[in-house]
Amino acid sequence: MTAESPTLRGAAWSRIRELFALEPGAIHLNCGTVGAMPHAVIDTVDRVTRHWAGGLGDVYPPGNYPDHRAAIAKAYRVDQDEMVITHNATEGMARVIHGLDLHAGDEVLTTTHECYSVLSNFNLLRNRIGISLRTLTLPTGYEVRAEEILDLIAAAITPRTKVLAFAGITLFTGTRLPMRALCELAHRHGLITVIDGALLPGMLDLDMRAIGADFISCSGSKFQCGPLGTGLLYVRNKIHPEHNPLPLPTFWPVISTWYPMQGSPPPRTTTAIESDNMADYLQSAGSASIARGAALAAACALWDEIGRDRIERRIMELAAHARARVAERFGIEAMYSPGADPRLRSPLIAFHPFRKPEDAWNVNKIHEFTMRLQREHRLFTRWTEFDVVGSPHQHYASRLTTHIFNDFDQIDLAVDIMARTAEEMS
Repeated sequence: MTAESPTLRGAAWSRIRELFALEPGAIHLNCGTVGAMPHAVIDTVDRVTRHWAGGLGDVYPPGNYPDHRAAIAKAYRVDQDEMVITHNATEGMARVIHGLDLHAGDEVLTTTHECYSVLSNFNLLRNRIGISLRTLTLPTGYEVRAEEILDLIAAAITPRTKVLAFAGITLFTGTRLPMRALCELAHRHGLITVIDGALLPGMLDLDMRAIGADFISCSGSKFQCGPLGTGLLYVRNKIHPEHNPLPLPTFWPVISTWYPMQGSPPPRTTTAIESDNMADYLQSAGSASIARGAALAAACALWDEIGRDRIERRIMELAAHARARVAERFGIEAMYSPGADPRLRSPLIAFHPFRKPEDAWNVNKIHEFTMRLQREHRLFTRWTEFDVVGSPHQHYASRLTTHIFNDFDQIDLAVDIMARTAEEMS
């Protein structure tokens, strides 16, 4: 622990809130888009930027972040050779997708509820090399069960399926997919697993290896509350049969200055000991933002001081309160996010705020609702759009997200404001 924060593990949440650079009077319920940076993270960006500004030192070694990657990897229960500091989750997903050894006719199975950056990169591969992209629409609503999702995906796997790609938590409805169960399903079919984990770090006390995926691309600036332009990428680089018994997939580390200029890297390992440092190939890509990497490491270190298990419990307690309040004010039938099955719950809660069902198709109305919350009440939420099974229209929802700098009173006030504003607009 640092000298400035020797007791954060047991600190009151009101004390922890003071660590964040939050605008007084504002209610931040949109970490699904971007988190609030702690003062220590902002100070790190400034300090390291000033240290390197105009410097004549060799910027390349520190830009590979060996120590930061080792510390962050340990926090997420993996190793330095499996952890990359990226610019964001989108970059990580793109580098994974375009590094897969896919060919014409190979099928990728995913969902319509993926981030646009995931679907666009797979569509690029479809146009470029002729892969087949199959998308499933996930069920929505308070009563959705994990088995519905597992059965839907299991029934869609074919002999041509090579990759199963899905969001750990969907940004549109906040559905927390059964990641381990889906990876075990993929293992039984010999599939490569690619998880968009943008929302996972900083929210969950995460064991990346135990999930069983081959790749997990994450944001550093959402729940982890690092600076904008940071992300994390886990690349499985050794075999632990209890987590994923499949051989390591063929993978091409695109955008690399470390990949050999002649010849090839060693063959990928078949054991729990790496044959090469795959993350080094991905990390070494010319000059990097040393300041942002250091600041992301500072955010992760702060989470370790507070306690990642403690943070997850607090976030979920606040989410349970918010979910109950939304159900009370708007009705369970208005909710798109799962609530009945605890396996699918997350702190992202999406719901239809208006009385008329057809207003769920009105993008202008949900946009104005979100803007009014910001303009009139300094309440920051988000609206999302997604397909709904059986609906001829995309649906538009209001989404709120809880984090450790929120409290129960804030949530009560926010839901009341949303209910009043929605009633005025209905």
